Amino acid sequence: MPAAVSVVTAARALGIGPDKAYELIKVGEFPVQTIPLGQTQKVSTASLWKVLGMVE
Repeated sequence: MPAAVSVVTAARALGIGPDKAYELIKVGEFPVQTIPLGQTQKVSTASLWKVLGMVE
């Protein structure tokens, strides 16, 4: 698994749509750590796993 995944992939895993995910990122309420890369955003895979309860 890569160190970071797309916002769309993370949104699917969290059960929300990509538009809602980007909205939450914009207002600072996305539940997973995001990594700005130029004009795009990536989501930390480790942070996503933690939010999903896949790691302690």
